[in-house]
Amino acid sequence: MILTVTMNPSIDMAYDLSQLKLDQVNRAANVQKTAGGKGLNVTRVINQMGQPVIATGLLGGRFGQFINDKLIEEKIAASFTEIAGETRNSIALLHDGGKQTEVLERGPQIALRERQNFLSDFKELLNKVDLVTISGSLPQGLEEDFYSHMIKIAAENNVAVLLDTSGRSLKNALGSTCQPLLIKPNAAELGDLVNQKISDNDITEVVAALKDPLLAKLKWISTSLGSNGAVVKFENKLYRAEIPRVAAISPVGSGDASLAGLAIGISLGKTPIDTIKTSMTLGILNALEAATGWVNPSKFTEYFEQVKVTEIN
Repeated sequence: MILTVTMNPSIDMAYDLSQLKLDQVNRAANVQKTAGGKGLNVTRVINQMGQPVIATGLLGGRFGQFINDKLIEEKIAASFTEIAGETRNSIALLHDGGKQTEVLERGPQIALRERQNFLSDFKELLNKVDLVTISGSLPQGLEEDFYSHMIKIAAENNVAVLLDTSGRSLKNALGSTCQPLLIKPNAAELGDLVNQKISDNDITEVVAALKDPLLAKLKWISTSLGSNGAVVKFENKLYRAEIPRVAAISPVGSGDASLAGLAIGISLGKTPIDTIKTSMTLGILNALEAATGWVNPSKFTEYFEQVKVTEIN
């Protein structure tokens, strides 16, 4: 069983506009409202692939109830801690032939009592699972090393954590005595960790960064390179993952789908290569769908066989 954590979920609202007109009324032909946040994208993909999953995090107000209702509709097991504040909205304006403009709320202020309630609930859930994914940003009121604290609690209960975050939250986790089993930076985030500027197109730079002593203790590092696939560190080996060119409908959420694939592979005890291929395949499948955090399992084998993973020096 996999536990997914979304500390700052949102109602993701996508407005489809032929053209974005500033200082004018814009009428949307199509509107989508989904239970959003990176962790919930991970949750949906794991669920769609038929693997057992529980979603947790913080929810509050009517917007929080909307998300909970959506999860019930999708038959996803959820155990969120209730907060007094209103869960946030995230707005995406899709316009002018493929452009996307986003407006993201910061999220509610979390009180000390709510923080303590969540950690108590989190400890209980750890008794039911063998792996945890943590994704996205923290809401206001939670300290920068909050994820590090969660990873320590999970380690004390013999549960490994896959962490997909950035900035201070990621740096704090790497500086902690208890580190995650896996991190999933993109090239820019990897460069930030090792104080270098790294391009998606320069595999040599990515490989050099993954060999940095700062990252030596991490068992898994999956560095996303977008349409160029990924470079993955597993223990003392490095792998290059190459993916087929596809006519993507929307790449939004593909990173979350890739994390779902890593979680599935690790949870099921797959080989490192098959785990990487599962990750890449689910990222591709998400890109082939209009909805975020959505895959078509019937296409899994077709694209799994097209992903190439080779060991590199």
